[in-house]
Amino acid sequence: MGQEVMNVRVDFPGLLIERNRNGSPRYRVRVEGDKKRRITIPVAPDHPDFANHYYAARAGETWQPGYRRAVENSLDWLVMRYLDHFEKTVAAGTASADTLRQKRSVLGRMLDHKDANGTRYGECDIDAPASAFVEIRDAWGATPGAADNMIRSVRALYKWAIEREYVANNPAAGIAAINTASKGGAVPWTPDDLLKFKKKHPPGTTAHLWLTLQAFTACRVGDAIWLGRDQEVTRNGQIWLDWQPRKKGSAFVSIPMLPPLYEATRAATVVGPTYLLGEMGKPFGSSESLRNRIRKWCDSAGLYGKSSHGVRKAVAQMMAEAGCTQHQIMSVMAHTQAKTSEIYTKRVERRKLAAFGAQALAGIKW
Repeated sequence: MGQEVMNVRVDFPGLLIERNRNGSPRYRVRVEGDKKRRITIPVAPDHPDFANHYYAARAGETWQPGYRRAVENSLDWLVMRYLDHFEKTVAAGTASADTLRQKRSVLGRMLDHKDANGTRYGECDIDAPASAFVEIRDAWGATPGAADNMIRSVRALYKWAIEREYVANNPAAGIAAINTASKGGAVPWTPDDLLKFKKKHPPGTTAHLWLTLQAFTACRVGDAIWLGRDQEVTRNGQIWLDWQPRKKGSAFVSIPMLPPLYEATRAATVVGPTYLLGEMGKPFGSSESLRNRIRKWCDSAGLYGKSSHGVRKAVAQMMAEAGCTQHQIMSVMAHTQAKTSEIYTKRVERRKLAAFGAQALAGIKW
């Protein structure tokens, strides 16, 4: 850990500057009334959001950019407390840091959504009606996965709030999902979709690397943000990717790195800790930030409503069409339940049976 090196100006009592092992400064604030508790703030005193972070930390809270006016009993106020609580569960090891980042992103977008009168949702009272959240869900209709994820996050937020008697009702409890296409959520990409995307985003682009990574690993977007060369293992001259998916209950994945993926990763001009890097050459901070970028890449290619999970489903379908067994698909997709992969093999098996049956019909004299 860093060593405390100095206190700073008297107009910011309790602010400490420490040094990390690499020599860079780290800013922490003593919580007022609890000298043993210190909260790290992510910006320096010259940052425009410094005061927001500082005063929140002095009060024992964590300030999130975008929560501009945390008026008591506003949605800003409620979300701030919820995320602060969730942050503590992450520190205790009972929740995932990735889940925390996703909640911050999704709920932050919800707070910044504006109603028909231009009022930002974060400024509204926590006793919001269900219709208020249905409005956001419908406004995000072009990305049904994100819309449904937002409703799930709001539902969890209010469940937490009810337990603490901040509110009496959960406005998101009865809101239905809109991502119900084909009963399976995301729509699988077609070969034409893949061609359109690659035509718009040629080799050497981050977009092309993302699609290649998804197509040749079938990984979830939550794993795509952190997979990199650290997961590469060489066996008998062949490079493999070995990783434990971060979704709870997923099986370990070990898959050979096929030439298209190897070439795409080596075509990158900037190399970092992960294969996928943002515009500043840094890994994506959350799966939601990558989803947002994917949506923009897809929209620019004319593939509206397509998603990363649609690529994953397309890979499973193509493996089934190629004659892969249920357990082979499970090994690639990190499934632990046979019935999950059976969805894809059953369709192919039924089609083969139908073809055989049709041939039998052809021999009947009418």
